[in-house]
Amino acid sequence: MTADPKTVWRKYCADLEGLSDIVLKNDFAPDELEQAEGLRYLTRLNRIALEMFLENGDPAFPGLYQASHQTAKIGADNPDNYYQNATISGAQVYRIFGNRGSVPIFSFATKANRYAINGTMASTGEIDIRDVECDAGGNFEIIASKEKQDHNWLPLEDDSSILIIRQTFFDRSQEIQATVNLECLDNPAAPAPLSLSELQSSLEAVPAFVAGTAKTFLHWAELFRREQFNMLETHDQNMFIRAGGDPMIYYLHGWWELADGEYLKITSEIPDCEGWNFQLENMWMESLDYRHHKIHVNNDSAHYNDDGTVTVQVGGPDHPNRLDTASHRRGAMLWRWTGASVHPTPTVEVLKY
Repeated sequence: MTADPKTVWRKYCADLEGLSDIVLKNDFAPDELEQAEGLRYLTRLNRIALEMFLENGDPAFPGLYQASHQTAKIGADNPDNYYQNATISGAQVYRIFGNRGSVPIFSFATKANRYAINGTMASTGEIDIRDVECDAGGNFEIIASKEKQDHNWLPLEDDSSILIIRQTFFDRSQEIQATVNLECLDNPAAPAPLSLSELQSSLEAVPAFVAGTAKTFLHWAELFRREQFNMLETHDQNMFIRAGGDPMIYYLHGWWELADGEYLKITSEIPDCEGWNFQLENMWMESLDYRHHKIHVNNDSAHYNDDGTVTVQVGGPDHPNRLDTASHRRGAMLWRWTGASVHPTPTVEVLKY
């Protein structure tokens, strides 16, 4: 039976309408700024979901899109990253090809995206550019498939549904972004015309994704406020990996909250590692606006102490590693150790000025 187009549209709008309670009715009692950002967060998730399920939802004709960028953010997005995503299927075979540029960290992962169901994104395959054979010019080709390949293989499983490509920069002004292309090797000549039933299925997936994602990371933020108040000690990594985290990264999440006249002083030893960074987020676990404020620092941009340690300051008086709270008084925060031999716990002090 053919769906009624008005019914399809009205249901989509009605499903979206009920989502405001997620950000407006919770234990945080958000202030005006947080309420505005919460509603904007829902619009951002809606945009991401439309890209994911509607515009790029055919795994036989995958298109690369960005699920996190400067104006759309999910789950402690990394300001140092350039993210690319694609809808895929374990039933297909894909060719990923391009040039690796000079970006220092560059990885590919396949996941089973269950954010709309239970807030998880289970890993089904991982490969790092260091394990990829490139030619002398930096060109590469990777095959993503269930069937094992002799080299440059990115595994798929039956329920693989999303490709995540991460490029991590230390200094964007000096490093060359990789170029990446994606094609399905066993697809038809052209996609079928859009049908109303296909549109209905895509639109039904959007509010479910928005709700599942928002609830997942609101739960995280509540957990961090309760257990990591002005601390960075989340040493159990299982929750972060289940949500799609990079297994190469050790995540130290926390919650920051400052009264008038207070600031944070965060100090850490630096282990042997490929890189590290620290960032501030709002209560929705979106990185703060790094386009217009200094809200993060990394291994390249940081000023180091004479003994090799690093001190990062959140608010407060002038400091080489002072971060701007961008008019926020609280939110989540995150320290990443990437490819580290050990994982020191930064000390966090609340000081007055």
